Amino acid sequence: MRAQLGRVGHDPREPACRIRRHIRQARAMELDHLPALADQLLAAAREAASGRAAQSIRSGRDVQLRQTVMALTRGHGLDDHVAPGEATLQVLVGRVALRWSREEQAIELAAGDWIDLPDARHALDAETDAVVLLTVSVRQR
Repeated sequence: MRAQLGRVGHDPREPACRIRRHIRQARAMELDHLPALADQLLAAAREAASGRAAQSIRSGRDVQLRQTVMALTRGHGLDDHVAPGEATLQVLVGRVALRWSREEQAIELAAGDWIDLPDARHALDAETDAVVLLTVSVRQR
């Protein structure tokens, strides 16, 4: 049976829909070993002039929940910015300082710490070589 133009992917029996479903399932089953990725990114950050290296482990236009592992060398960080949606930060390696608001509030986070990022301008500074996992739920437009 041939699919009609414009209907491909709408009928679960059609091959295009099955292929897309398998691709989505395969993406959902990808495995990342965070300690190995952290080591790899720290090595890259140490070589980079910016003192940073990052890799998205969950991203894409059709993905609302996005995750990025980011390595920062001591003394480097991210300048003031606003998250594009709700966000959390988990420290995997080292120590970082999270700064926010006009009063320059700050908190130091160490490996194993997890925090909701403030819904305000904020910045991140590496107190030591560090690796963080940033999770963002991108706002719907």
